[in-house]
Amino acid sequence: MTPTAPVIEVGRFPITEHVPIAQGTWRLTFSAPGLARRIAPGQFVMVRAPDRTDPLLGRAFALYDTTLDADGQPDGVAIVYCSVGKLTNLLPTFPVGAMIEVWGPLGRAFPDYTGTEHLVVVAGGIGQTPFVSLIRRVLGQKGYGGQPARAEVGRVTCFYGVRSADRFAGLDDFTAAGAEMHLATDDGTRGYSGSVTELLTVRHQAGQLGGAIRLAGCGPEPMLRALAAIAERLELPCDLSLETPMACGTGLCFTCVTRVRQADGSWDYRRVCVEGPVFDARQLVLECEI
Repeated sequence: MTPTAPVIEVGRFPITEHVPIAQGTWRLTFSAPGLARRIAPGQFVMVRAPDRTDPLLGRAFALYDTTLDADGQPDGVAIVYCSVGKLTNLLPTFPVGAMIEVWGPLGRAFPDYTGTEHLVVVAGGIGQTPFVSLIRRVLGQKGYGGQPARAEVGRVTCFYGVRSADRFAGLDDFTAAGAEMHLATDDGTRGYSGSVTELLTVRHQAGQLGGAIRLAGCGPEPMLRALAAIAERLELPCDLSLETPMACGTGLCFTCVTRVRQADGSWDYRRVCVEGPVFDARQLVLECEI
């Protein structure tokens, strides 16, 4: 039987919330009940500014969370972004009620973690965006992708690192979701002074994480390489969500390819927007990427 193609919704949707949550970082929520019912943690949407040719292409944004209506049904999608490029510098000018052009849900979600005793998520910079919804899903707080709420793991710990304390975004959301938080800053202004993967290593060596853990990470490529190396050294399963820039989000343009190991030991390119963005760390040839 031929697999059913995923349903991708395309349209213009009204912004229902748009607030700053950290230095240069915003949370934007738009009303899209159909999309909100189908999207799952780890998936993403493509966003464009309507009726504009500059910027022409869309930008990928991971699901941050969904909102619920008075009956408890998903009715909106929240994303979080940093103002770093043309579209993300334009978006803060869009008020509540303005329309944005969106297509999604896209990509592969995080896998089912049923049977995992302790899930440890590691976020660097804006790489924290996929994890609030994932934490709520695995702890059974909320259902996503048309699935009912169901606990998959017993415990979630989040390691979150940024350049400076004013860059932490959504800390209250992580705490409310039930995650135990460990923070790191490059400049030492809050939490551990150093990289988030260094902090992870320190906590693990101190025996504070336990043995039966599984890792999940999202952030800059140097952080992902370091996390993949830690997972390999400790022989821990690890899922990585890549932040590779995308142009179409549907696999047509082949601009978001990454190197993936093959069964014979060679590697080949795979489209992050279709085969990812979530990959088993053992599949990825991250040491070849800059």
